[in-house]
Amino acid sequence: MEYLDYYDEYGNYAGSEDRNIIHEKGLWHKTVHCWLFDKSGNIYFQIRADSHKLYTSASGHVSAGETVKDGFAREVMEEIGVKVDVSNAQMVEINIWKLDKLKNGKMFKDRAFANVYINLIDENNANFVFDTNEVEGIVKVNAKDTLELLIKQSGQIKATKYLATKKGIDKRDDYITFNDFLIFENEIGIIKYGKILQAIINETK
Repeated sequence: MEYLDYYDEYGNYAGSEDRNIIHEKGLWHKTVHCWLFDKSGNIYFQIRADSHKLYTSASGHVSAGETVKDGFAREVMEEIGVKVDVSNAQMVEINIWKLDKLKNGKMFKDRAFANVYINLIDENNANFVFDTNEVEGIVKVNAKDTLELLIKQSGQIKATKYLATKKGIDKRDDYITFNDFLIFENEIGIIKYGKILQAIINETK
């Protein structure tokens, strides 16, 4: 079983409980959205295995007893196999996430404080190992180019793709378009990703 700390709606700690109970009762908990960038101003998106779309570098629940930064380091290691120093990870924002949906015939109640952090990595030492149940690969793109693409909602930009294969990681130059990003019907791409991209641009001027 996976235990999560839970909170009241104001963020005050209230206890810990099994993850399934957390979502059954709709208890408030913490998640972390991990965004990696390098000194050249590139941002790293993962290709989700379920949707085949670009999303965070890594993301997931913050386990019981963990700090958000501890959760950041663990999720990055579990999903893409990169060890990161999160001592200087910077918070961009905390999003309030609330969603109810049917999942396997049961009501799934999600109430999360989504902690959005960015963190510098050394791309020369980023030897990716993917959890292929969740991640198909990583896409490295310039943050400024990505911001412009999301504003225009059209065109394409250069990208470097690191894809999981049976023989290991296949690195290739390619292009991505606006439609490659994970953006739900009720979301706007520039609002979903704009603050993260601008924060990285500011850090790498």
